[in-house]
Amino acid sequence: MALDLRDPGAPASDAAMTDAAPWQHPERYWPGLTAATEHLDAPVGALHLGALRHNAHDMVRRAAGTPIRIASKSVRVRSVIEALLEEPGYRGVLAYTLAEALWLADTVDDIVVGYPTAERGGIRRLAEDAALASRITLMVDSPAHLDLIDSVLPPGQRETIRVCLELDASWDAPILGHLGVRRSPVHDPDDAGALAAYITARPGFVLVGVMSYEAQIAGVANRPPGRPLDGAVNRWMQSRSMPELVERRARAVAAVRGHAELEFVNGGGTGSLEATAADASITEIAAGSGLFGGHLFDGYAQFTPAPAAAFALDVVRSPSPRHATILGGGWIASGPPAADRLPKPVWPTGLVMEPREMAGEVQTPVRGTAASRLRAGDRVWFRHTKSGELAEHLTAFAVVDGDATVDMIPTYRGEGKAFL
Repeated sequence: MALDLRDPGAPASDAAMTDAAPWQHPERYWPGLTAATEHLDAPVGALHLGALRHNAHDMVRRAAGTPIRIASKSVRVRSVIEALLEEPGYRGVLAYTLAEALWLADTVDDIVVGYPTAERGGIRRLAEDAALASRITLMVDSPAHLDLIDSVLPPGQRETIRVCLELDASWDAPILGHLGVRRSPVHDPDDAGALAAYITARPGFVLVGVMSYEAQIAGVANRPPGRPLDGAVNRWMQSRSMPELVERRARAVAAVRGHAELEFVNGGGTGSLEATAADASITEIAAGSGLFGGHLFDGYAQFTPAPAAAFALDVVRSPSPRHATILGGGWIASGPPAADRLPKPVWPTGLVMEPREMAGEVQTPVRGTAASRLRAGDRVWFRHTKSGELAEHLTAFAVVDGDATVDMIPTYRGEGKAFL
């Protein structure tokens, strides 16, 4: 069945309100997921339909009228992407590889590849197909990217390639130095204008967009649980970084517009929807992580996503009266290796991993009051740190509505795709 993400309407009573947001009552939510998926063998991935609807609509609210381009890296479930594109407030996809974009382009007509590509086979396929070339935009930040495309098929022997210029959104902070991610070398407005002039002068290309991802705002928690000092530092950093970016981005976009008629100016992410939407130079925001609500996003002051996606694993033994051992669990998120990259056991409550083992590829021992009560075959629910990476370990999600599994939807992996 097709996913229906339409808002079901306001609850008619306080009791209905409770049922409409069951994730706010963990003692009901997690056992409900267990009951709805008990017929499935672990590992079980669950996608709660009500929680997904809540997150999707709350992101639109936070974007305040600015369209959201779905960051597919943070979803990796085609049916969810296609359902979101039917929803008001969502427009287009930000893909993470060209191979993925070519696959999605069968049904999606507006795809920006968020990272430069060196996939020569994919470039050739794109360059030889007029329909694909009209649907897919490639990311560039240097003449070398244009040279690579031309080396596959030169102008005159291929379709015109749509490209987007990436502007570096990081902050060169006093004393602290570079804050953000190492992406584009194009930082200054003059450099953006010069590259735009170069692109428009090259035959075989059309410059249609500008992108800049403020990772130091969108991807850094400003109220991390248990780390008040880190939160204060991050809020200070963000309060200074965003005004600098808004001013610099406006000048850069103006410089680029001096050479090209832009279709879009993209920025932001789940953690910066409000701030990015307030930037007058932005026409759309890329976001996706907040849809599934990984636990990394529990540390933001301005929003609280519902835990729409989660996974359950089986207890398989009890190595001591104080421990239970779970089969699997080492589903580690990308980023600096640290505790916040680990999956978080959320049900039963009170479980903690063994510091000398943590999350293992094949087994994960846990301890705590609840561990002594767990027996072989019991289920433990985890939340993944991020969002899309969870789909790399699962072939399908069980879609849970109310107290039942109403559908099984394949992940990219379940459709035989592993793009990165």
